Amino acid sequence: MITRANKVLFITQEITPYVTESEMANIGRNLPQAIQERGREIRTFMPKWGNINERRNQLHEVIRLSGMNLIIDDTDHPLIIKVASIQSARMQVYFIDNDDYFQNRLQTANEEGVEYEDNDSRAIFYARGVLETVKKLRWTPDVIHCHGWMTALAPLYIKTAYKDEPSFRDAKVVFSVYEEDFKTPFEPDFTNKLMLKGISKKDIASLPPQTDFTELNKLAIQYSDGVIQNSANVIPEIMDYALQSGKLILGHQEADHYADACNEFYDQVWEAHQK
Repeated sequence: MITRANKVLFITQEITPYVTESEMANIGRNLPQAIQERGREIRTFMPKWGNINERRNQLHEVIRLSGMNLIIDDTDHPLIIKVASIQSARMQVYFIDNDDYFQNRLQTANEEGVEYEDNDSRAIFYARGVLETVKKLRWTPDVIHCHGWMTALAPLYIKTAYKDEPSFRDAKVVFSVYEEDFKTPFEPDFTNKLMLKGISKKDIASLPPQTDFTELNKLAIQYSDGVIQNSANVIPEIMDYALQSGKLILGHQEADHYADACNEFYDQVWEAHQK
């Protein structure tokens, strides 16, 4: 008898209609709905980017989930949780917000196309913010599907600092590789910033002094149970690393087969780790 992975957490970088349509934003919108319609329970998270119109999209703060401070680089950063509903999909979206990292700021780069110098800290805050919120929800996902470089630290945290938390103890992690990237390597102190109780230097020994997009994806793959090639064209070195890792891999899928393929892949990843 197959034990299905019934609860799926989506940690996503972009979801339309909250941000402009893109390959990632469309998948962020459509995949959770499709998985929900196939009988699974879902939760979906994205950052509250500064270009999201809160009034038009009817975002409101969830007071009972907000109010925590996350310490990054010895500085307290308040965690604000907002929520909105996509009525046609009967789907709620949770937003991770913070005045320093997301308010009045776009995604990877500003209006002039200059990438934000603190993208590393933003990724740390986002990953930790999602995991802390899921803990507060007292929800226990079976599969956690991460989309986009902004989510790439979640697999590391789930498998190290949060591995004994009831919400994540048995969760399997799937990481999707996309073409969309960032160009500026993270600052040399990135590895110190991401440290947390439960993470040792050995756990992140694979990271070079300056972490770039490729190395960040490799770290995510290292701590994932399954890997999906989402874009038709991704950096070959990343998928080569995934193949050599021995992890379960789902190759690139055409749009009309994608949801079904993911749905089956979740069970495949779940079953592989029940033996």
